[in-house]
Amino acid sequence: MAENIISIEDLSKSFGDHEVLRKIDISVDKGEVICIVGSSGSGKSTLLRCINRLEHQTSGRILYHGKEIRDVQREINRYRAKVGMVFQSFNLFNNMTVLENCMCCTRRVLHLSKKEAFDRAISHLKKVGMAPYINARPAQLSGGQKQRVAIARALCMNPEVLLFDEPTSALDPEMVGEVLEVMKELAQTGLTMIIVTHEMAFARDVSTRTIFMDKGYIAEDAPPDVLFTAPKNPRTREFLSRYLAG
Repeated sequence: MAENIISIEDLSKSFGDHEVLRKIDISVDKGEVICIVGSSGSGKSTLLRCINRLEHQTSGRILYHGKEIRDVQREINRYRAKVGMVFQSFNLFNNMTVLENCMCCTRRVLHLSKKEAFDRAISHLKKVGMAPYINARPAQLSGGQKQRVAIARALCMNPEVLLFDEPTSALDPEMVGEVLEVMKELAQTGLTMIIVTHEMAFARDVSTRTIFMDKGYIAEDAPPDVLFTAPKNPRTREFLSRYLAG
C-alpha cells in the first residue's frame, strides 16, 4: 500500500468576499508526480501556497503524515524543510553567490556544518548542471540558470515533497527545455512532486496524476493517459481542446 504524505481535506480559501479555493480534497502518496493544470485564476498557485503554508486556508485541513500542521512558526519551519517549494520568480538572494544561495538554508535551518552544507550544495548543483557557476551571482545568470539554482537550493534541504509553482513561466522559450529536463530527471528519482504548470506535454509525459482545476474546484483528477485522451469533464475537454486537436 502506498505511503500517504499529504492529505488535503475540504480546503477552502477566500480573499475577502472572493472564494479562490472551494472544498479541495487531495491525497498525495509517496513517489507521486502530480501536475496541476487549468486557466489563470483557477486557484492553482493559491493551492500550492496553502500547502506550503505561505497562505492560510479559510477552512479545511492540511495533514502531513496524518498530523495537522498548526500555526506555530517553529512547526511550520520544520514542515517547510520537508515540503519545499520552487517559485516562478526564482527567489534567489541577489547579494549571494550561487554556492552561498545553496548553503544558507542548510546552515541556518538544518544547522549543518560548513563542510556538510558545502558538500551537499556542490552535489545538487552538479545534478542540475550549475557546478561551474558556484561563484556567480544571480544577476550574471540567465533565467534558466537561475531556476536550476533554485531547484538545487530546494534539493539541499532533502525535501520529502517538492512543490513547483509554474517554474518555467518567467523563462524565455529557449530556456524552458533545460529546466523541464532537470524536473524530468528528478521525477525519475522517485521524489514526490506537485507541479503547477502550463506545459501540457510535460504534464502528459511526466505526471503520474494530472489535476484540472476550474474556478477554485478540482474538476478532474485522473492519470495523464486518461485526462489527455478522454477527459470526462466538459470543462476539461474545453480547456484541452486546442491541445487535443494538435
